[in-house]
Amino acid sequence: MRILLLNGPNLGRLGKRQPEVYGTTSLADVESAAADHAHELGHSLSAFQSNHEGALIDRIEERDYDAIVINPGAFTHYSYAIHDALVGAECPVVEVHISDIMAREDWRHVSVIEPVVSHRIMGHGWRGYLEAIDYLHEHETP
Repeated sequence: MRILLLNGPNLGRLGKRQPEVYGTTSLADVESAAADHAHELGHSLSAFQSNHEGALIDRIEERDYDAIVINPGAFTHYSYAIHDALVGAECPVVEVHISDIMAREDWRHVSVIEPVVSHRIMGHGWRGYLEAIDYLHEHETP
C-alpha cells in the first residue's frame, strides 16, 4: 500500500511550537519514523506538509497513493475544500491530531474532516501517526 502522509499549517514547527502541547519531536523525525514503520509493514509512505490549503489539495489530487494519513491542523475546523478533496480521493483516510482536540478549546471540537474519514486518532502524541499506519495495515483490502 502506498500511504500519503499530509500535515497542515504550523506542523512544520513541531518540536519547537508549544512543546507542552505538541511535544519535542520534530516533523522530520515524525516523517522518518512513519516511513520506517510503514516499510516494516510492507508499505511505502510519502510525506508532504504545507501551510497552504491549496497546496494540500493539489497534493491530494495527484492520486499516487492508496490511503491517506492527515493531520489537517487548523484546517480541521473549517476547510470544506480539504473535506471535498478527501472525498474525491476515494480511499481510506485517517485523521490524526497530536493533542486531544476534544479536551481543548470549544472551537477545536468541530472537525469538518471527520465525516469523510475512516478513523480518527487524537491525543496520542506523534505516535498517533504510527497508529494510523497500523489501522490502515489492519484494514487493508487485498
